[in-house]
Amino acid sequence: MASDQLQQQLTVSVDEEDRELRGAERAAVLLLALGESHGAPIWSKLDEIEVRQVSAAMANLGPVTPTMLEDLFKDFVRRISSKGALTGNVDATERLLSTFLSGDKVSVIMEEIRGPAGRNMWEKLSNVQENVLANYLKNEYPQTVAVVLSKINSDHAARVLGILPEELALEVVSRMLRMDAVQKEVLEKVEQTLRVEFMSNLTNTSRRDSHEMMADIFNNFDRQTEARFLAALEEDNREAADRIKTLMFTFDDLLKLDAASAQTLLRHVEKDQLAIALKGSTDAAREFFFGNMSSRAAKLLQDDMEALGPVRLRDVDDAQTGMVNQAKDLAAKGEIMISKSKGDEEIIY
Repeated sequence: MASDQLQQQLTVSVDEEDRELRGAERAAVLLLALGESHGAPIWSKLDEIEVRQVSAAMANLGPVTPTMLEDLFKDFVRRISSKGALTGNVDATERLLSTFLSGDKVSVIMEEIRGPAGRNMWEKLSNVQENVLANYLKNEYPQTVAVVLSKINSDHAARVLGILPEELALEVVSRMLRMDAVQKEVLEKVEQTLRVEFMSNLTNTSRRDSHEMMADIFNNFDRQTEARFLAALEEDNREAADRIKTLMFTFDDLLKLDAASAQTLLRHVEKDQLAIALKGSTDAAREFFFGNMSSRAAKLLQDDMEALGPVRLRDVDDAQTGMVNQAKDLAAKGEIMISKSKGDEEIIY
């Protein structure tokens, strides 16, 4: 490329000290040197994350000396000409990344590329701290947030939704209630933005009823957050709010368990968590669970509850939510039967 054209594209000073260009800086310099006409086809091939990375590197590039530019071009030509042809594969990618990234970062990227058995992108996303995920999602479009929350675990989605700004959260709830099956193209864009691999089978799963999905999320709210969202949703869409409340399975619904199911549940709940859950429950709930224990076990549990002293409402909520989730797990295995109501409207999980 002619020297005068490079001077127009790059801020170059012979007085600046030479330094090594690394990672996205190398791509940024090459694209600056190619200019708008020659660089446009390359820009069009980059995904959103790559565009952001290269753009950030370009914005912070600073002066590039003639020596740095010449070394970069020589290295680029050498790599191309020495191969005669290029073959992209996992091993080649890992070797290349290792030349300019730390081992830990390379491992993370390669894990995403290889896709470890039994895990997909949404399972990974469910392991991201809720405050970190919420901080990222709060700057996204409500529809994008709705897609993400509809794909991750309900308990994690509840925690994220509870942290988001209220106006955004309510808009997301509204969009999730109206959301149809997510198109493949939408998932591809979201996955690229989240910097994970595309999993084509995600769009083949059957769509859950949106109200049922929201009921699962509301089940995982603490009491204050649940009440706040339900009250706001009742003002905006009372029909949807009533349907969600009907579908929600709460701690109070455990009182509808038959004796055998209640006793099975009690065998699977840690005694300290049971004490905390009942410490903040109603008299009816205590009588129900005491009635499904031996007299000795009930007396020991009462002693444990008294020994607890004051407990935080959040701890009570967590313990009761844990019992509800345990009941759902047992029901899924066919060990107990749980329902929202009696008769024709019974809902079996």
